[in-house]
Amino acid sequence: MAPVLRQPHVVLTGPLQLLAGDAVQWWDPDRYPHRDEVIDYLTAYAARLDVEIRTGTRVVEVSAEGEGFDITLDDGSRLAVRAVVAASGTFGNPYRPELPGFEDFTGTVLHAAEYRAPEPFAGQRVIVIGAGNSAVQIAAELATVARVTLATRAPVRFARQHILGRDLHFWLTVTGLDTAPLGRLLRTPPTQPVLDDGRYRAALNGGRPDRRAVFAEIGDSKVTWPDGTTEQVDTILLATGYRPDLPYLAGTGALDSQGRPLHRGGASLTHPTLAYVGLEWQRSLSSNSLRGVGRDAMLMARRLAARLRR
Repeated sequence: MAPVLRQPHVVLTGPLQLLAGDAVQWWDPDRYPHRDEVIDYLTAYAARLDVEIRTGTRVVEVSAEGEGFDITLDDGSRLAVRAVVAASGTFGNPYRPELPGFEDFTGTVLHAAEYRAPEPFAGQRVIVIGAGNSAVQIAAELATVARVTLATRAPVRFARQHILGRDLHFWLTVTGLDTAPLGRLLRTPPTQPVLDDGRYRAALNGGRPDRRAVFAEIGDSKVTWPDGTTEQVDTILLATGYRPDLPYLAGTGALDSQGRPLHRGGASLTHPTLAYVGLEWQRSLSSNSLRGVGRDAMLMARRLAARLRR
């Protein structure tokens, strides 16, 4: 049996970005930060933390032991801790819906998480399933090199990215909608509209990509559309979102039958020293984003600290 290591009171599992509690400061408040800027920010943030950070280490199991937890790592070592913050977020577990016939489809099936660039799909017949930002943006990009259909269950909803000269996120912030604690009022997260500066609506209106209702059948390398027409397809790309990435909590009783955490605002309903950070609509619209996760993290840290002082 691997040794049980006595460690600090709290273990946080998940990617480092979910530790970010500061507001990110950029020179231009109306542009989105580039990849390298985000990496630089997170690296600098981590350097200021007075905590042990282990990279390249995966938690494979968390088990409740008395008033604390026993954590098993992928190298076989174990930690005994008093509290756990599950900060795996909502982008580590791509959701792949079970559509009839998928198991017989001989073409390529990818999730949006695996998409990198349009060039490998040049000349192909591609169907993108989904109606969110990723689905529309990927479909529009692919349509420059391939024949693409965006398959959705309902018409795509758009939101203007710029209003009165400012980005939509500016207005969400100044109106308080970005941080309003509405999460506990929602039984299921609402579908987010596609942010558009005019390009994506124009692409759909121009038929590149075209939009259709989701196909009725799949067989071999063909799909059958609701009107009965059948055609050959090379690739089906699933832009169908993600689900919470919490397999290590499966044995704790902290998850429901679908693998979703039982919580209120990030506080576990089953274990008083278990908390979550980075869940979609955990407390607010921005809970699973870098701009909003810090607020929820602070609330969970205060809650756990109070509990551990008892």
